[in-house]
Amino acid sequence: MSILVIKDLHAEVDGKEILKGVNLEIKGEETHAIMGPNGTGKSTLASVVMGHPKFTVTKGSITLDGKNVLDMEVDERARAGLFLGMQSPAEVPGVTNSDFIKTAMNSRLEDGKNVSLFKFIVEYDKAVAELKMNEDLPHRYLNEGFSGGEKKRNEILQMKMLKPTIAILDEIDSGLDVDALKVVGENVTAMKNDNLGLLLITHYQRLLEYIKADFIHVMMKGKIVKSGNMDLMERIDTEGYDWIKEELGIEDERVIVEEEEERVLLGVCATKEALDL
Repeated sequence: MSILVIKDLHAEVDGKEILKGVNLEIKGEETHAIMGPNGTGKSTLASVVMGHPKFTVTKGSITLDGKNVLDMEVDERARAGLFLGMQSPAEVPGVTNSDFIKTAMNSRLEDGKNVSLFKFIVEYDKAVAELKMNEDLPHRYLNEGFSGGEKKRNEILQMKMLKPTIAILDEIDSGLDVDALKVVGENVTAMKNDNLGLLLITHYQRLLEYIKADFIHVMMKGKIVKSGNMDLMERIDTEGYDWIKEELGIEDERVIVEEEEERVLLGVCATKEALDL
């Protein structure tokens, strides 16, 4: 069973501190959800855990099974078992969807070893069918011309194939209609096991109707300010966040305004960079 431990994590971009002391522990078989208004640092946390180069960690630690994640490059973090389902997946023309996933799977094996082509095709086709995606998917370029819903399902396809031990899904529900959300939720739920820890970043209760969370956390001012169970989520859904702000004496919950957030999170596409595109 893997365990991701985040202790007193502080991070900044362009000299502006965004994460201000995040503490979180995720174990295999647990599902955590982070909620909160826009601009409170939720997506920044996901980016920092995966090693986005725009962010500088100034204090604190991240460990995965006792190993220092902050010492790892992005690809090393992925090979160690971390996975990020992105809020806005990039399009990568010239690289087919199947080649991308097969290359990612091979990169996690020992040098000289490759995934069996027959096994890959069988598993890939099964995953595509379970996600109700088009049969021509293997031959399409990665996310090119995909709808928002197709891109999100493609992130879950990658997760199904790579089988991470800790998966972070950043607003995987945004852009999905009710039917697509149900498919994504059922597939993620089906992947739950003792060896998978999940972190869901979301604004809405509807995702948690399909993927049940064991722990709900609220993020404001760049850190987790309140934690609880599904009762907390239900109260947020009916009353919003104002009662939490009032309870904690918070006037402005944001650490980054929306224009800055868009600028910060776009940056360089790690996928394109890794493939020299």
